[in-house]
Amino acid sequence: MAVSAWVTVPLGPVPFTLQMFAITFAIVMLSPKECIAAIVLYLALGAIGLPVFSGMSGGIAKLMGPTGGFLWGYIFGVAAAVGLLYVLRRRMGAADKANASDQRGFVAFLKNAAAEIVAGLVFTAIAYFCGWLQLMLVMGISPEAAFLAGVAPFVVVDVLKILAAVACARAVKAAVR
Repeated sequence: MAVSAWVTVPLGPVPFTLQMFAITFAIVMLSPKECIAAIVLYLALGAIGLPVFSGMSGGIAKLMGPTGGFLWGYIFGVAAAVGLLYVLRRRMGAADKANASDQRGFVAFLKNAAAEIVAGLVFTAIAYFCGWLQLMLVMGISPEAAFLAGVAPFVVVDVLKILAAVACARAVKAAVR
């Protein structure tokens, strides 16, 4: 995750990074406990000052600054996303056993990929909300201004990163089977 944060393109107060890609990849690939532990460890390393955040920065000031809400949002977003994905996978697993002939091949692939994409979108929406809120409060700007500066420029690119992360995770899973 740290490396994904180091790839940075400044876009106003919130930089463009590959973190949404890396975290969505982790949501799909890791168990819920492993994924949450990875995010908590990442934030803890950054909080103690290791340069794991965007622009090779770290420290409590980064977590408390205008864009810190996006980082805090990772914990809540990942928790919600892995929980949702766990439930969806269990339900689809039960459906696979009950309707084996209907759930094979391409249909099963699409259902699983859709569940992973939805989990990535849930994660991103929660991270956006937390980031938007802290950006608004710390900078003292209106909700609209915070949305236009911290969320709107990233939506399309982040959706593409989610799709790419799910595709890469599925390719890795297929390669290691």
